[in-house]
Amino acid sequence: MIQWAKNMWGRLAGGTPGATPEAADGIVGENTAADFLRQRCGYELVTRNWHSPSDRRDELDLVCRDGKVLVFVEVKARREHALVPGYYAVDQRKKRALRRAVHSYLSALEYPPRTFRFDVVEVALSDRLPPQVLHFQNVALFPKGYHVARQSGSLREAGERV
Repeated sequence: MIQWAKNMWGRLAGGTPGATPEAADGIVGENTAADFLRQRCGYELVTRNWHSPSDRRDELDLVCRDGKVLVFVEVKARREHALVPGYYAVDQRKKRALRRAVHSYLSALEYPPRTFRFDVVEVALSDRLPPQVLHFQNVALFPKGYHVARQSGSLREAGERV
């Protein structure tokens, strides 16, 4: 019965069968964030929705380049009256998952970049207005001095509490 309701909602919302309103908002948020970063900030989009091969749950919404800096972007789409703003929705649990995903992504690169950072893009969605974008650059994710080439493969050895 629940799956039927999800499928029906997806059809009514004009999305794919099984799409929930939250998933539809997430897609709109990611598209809006990617367009904003490309057009307004001059970022180059490297990849979207990258999943870690070691843990498929760990995902990076957007990976971009800002000049020579590799930028990992977490996108949070929120309805206009959401209780928790998108920036604060990136809590400690989410940051741990993002650290694992970023570490996995960087470890897979033959030549990891010298400089990388983590940004949060909050997209406020409204039925009355076009999406509003808030961009938070260089949000603290790793301890000071972290560098993937200096790590022997695990975040625990990097001084992180996993």
